[in-house]
Amino acid sequence: MNYQKMTDFAVAKDLGKRLEQLRLEKNLTQQYMADQIGLSRLSYRKLESGEAKLVNFIAALRVLGNVSALDAVIPESVFSPMELLKLKGKPRKRASKPRSNEKSASPDELEW
Repeated sequence: MNYQKMTDFAVAKDLGKRLEQLRLEKNLTQQYMADQIGLSRLSYRKLESGEAKLVNFIAALRVLGNVSALDAVIPESVFSPMELLKLKGKPRKRASKPRSNEKSASPDELEW
């Protein structure tokens, strides 16, 4: 599936369909899944149609025994030894703005 060319809603809908397929392969009902997650059957049905909270999607994967598949979604970042030395052993917590190479002009250099 080429998610790059799909809308966000279409991606969510496709993931819901995949969740439904996993449930059916395990021969589980929507009601069973809803009970295990703590949702109403209607809320679970929305989950399978791509209209749900991420936390509920994760809970459904956990019930289906597939929560480890989330590792493939956003792999854990592995720094090289040189990058670790540059960071002095500290993992990045924030992004920074790109630095500008241009120096700001002094008031004497400005012409009106």
